[in-house]
Amino acid sequence: MQHGSSGSSPGAAGRDWAEVVRSRLTGSQPRHDVADWLVPGLWEAPSAAHRRFFPKDPVPAAVLMPLVQRSELTVLFTQRATQLRNHAGQISFPGGRIEPGDGGPRAAALREAREEIGLDERFVSVIGYLPDHLVTTGFLVTPVVAFVQPGFELRLDTTEVQDTFEVPLGYIFDPSNHRAQRRRSAFTGEEAEFRDIPYGERNIWGATAGMLLTLYRVCVGPLAHE
Repeated sequence: MQHGSSGSSPGAAGRDWAEVVRSRLTGSQPRHDVADWLVPGLWEAPSAAHRRFFPKDPVPAAVLMPLVQRSELTVLFTQRATQLRNHAGQISFPGGRIEPGDGGPRAAALREAREEIGLDERFVSVIGYLPDHLVTTGFLVTPVVAFVQPGFELRLDTTEVQDTFEVPLGYIFDPSNHRAQRRRSAFTGEEAEFRDIPYGERNIWGATAGMLLTLYRVCVGPLAHE
């Protein structure tokens, strides 16, 4: 597990985030309604004008957001292989399109985690779901939040995943570690404000950062910048 200079406040680092996540997400269900769609990484909520650029039939997909139950709860990330067509080299969660045989986001996320990084389902307990996130490649992604018991061994599919690493959830939930960035929206072509989460030499941004900030809002409430 990589450790960096966290800069976490005592409140963020010292809270029992596992209990917070459990209390906020237990019993939650996938939310596929278009009114609930989020654009990951976009700081402002999508406007009506922004929503006009949304694809009419995005491809259903799911990712597993693995929270490892160490002495300090961590988030398990993948770094995608550089030869992939979509999101090459980016930091992400294991996941992909929901196949007809999956039966829903939960099964798809668990299957993709098994295929991409060899994560055995015996170590995984799904807690709940975040609202769907629409990504620029045309996928409508359901984040499936799960606790992962330590003791697992990963076997990476190197055609898809270059590396894995963990970051303390307290670090991610500390607003002082969020960095404002202006980028051009792939939907509207206009500049918009996004949030990145740098960690050591890595930079968590885009869809992955957006899903993490959604988890923050669910667990804690509005971010300090709002």
